[in-house]
Amino acid sequence: MSEESLPPEDGPDALPEYAERVLEAELIPRGRVMTYGDVAEWLEEGGPRQVGRVMALYGGAVPWWRVVRADGVLLPGHELRALDHYRVEGTPLKEASRATEGHLPHLDMKRARWDGGGRAETHT
Repeated sequence: MSEESLPPEDGPDALPEYAERVLEAELIPRGRVMTYGDVAEWLEEGGPRQVGRVMALYGGAVPWWRVVRADGVLLPGHELRALDHYRVEGTPLKEASRATEGHLPHLDMKRARWDGGGRAETHT
């Protein structure tokens, strides 16, 4: 499977199996995040680009703000919506300096990152 492709769907309204598995990332606890690469590693399949593609296509119905870039930068185009969620959930943030473009905080990845709680074994 290439990094940009997803497995075929089983029916006209069915999600690809890989997408269903990625969307299980909704199990990430409030106030915590996983990177796109973390999710792929947790699933033991795919890579960050595939996870990002699934989230872009199907992630609107799950807590999409909990699957993030590894650098902690808020999702471009969705920064304010994500920031509202992070503040409500108490997700650790690093306040932006005045030199930072847009003065938006970043995620404090050292404190906010979740390791999946060892559940990867249940996804085989």
